[in-house]
Amino acid sequence: MTNSRWTTIYASAAGFSLAALAFLIWATPRTEDGGLAWTDPMIAGGWMAWVLPTALFFWAIGTLLVAFTILAIRFPETPRLGVLRIETTRGDRLFISLLGSGFLCLIWLFAFGPPLWGALICCLVYAAAVFRWV
Repeated sequence: MTNSRWTTIYASAAGFSLAALAFLIWATPRTEDGGLAWTDPMIAGGWMAWVLPTALFFWAIGTLLVAFTILAIRFPETPRLGVLRIETTRGDRLFISLLGSGFLCLIWLFAFGPPLWGALICCLVYAAAVFRWV
């Protein structure tokens, strides 16, 4: 493929991701003063209480999966051996990062309770370490 085709693929993926984000923000209920109601259900009477933070979480996971799929096609890699002594690819390291981050957030909630800003920082440091050394 030529570079212009890849540019089109990158732009299309980014455009789709941004359109999905715009839809989520559009679908979020508003407060009386016009701000976003972060904890109000996005679908009134729905089977699940989808709120904006939950929707953003799944949007981020979906965007990461699309980006990593494009990276795997554009720049194939050979698995590498890290500190865990197992062969891992970018996708494996993403999965390990997400799984570990879930446990870090649960531990944070048990030890400190909400809010989770400190846990987010810990998760980002953990993910950087996983991608560097695992």
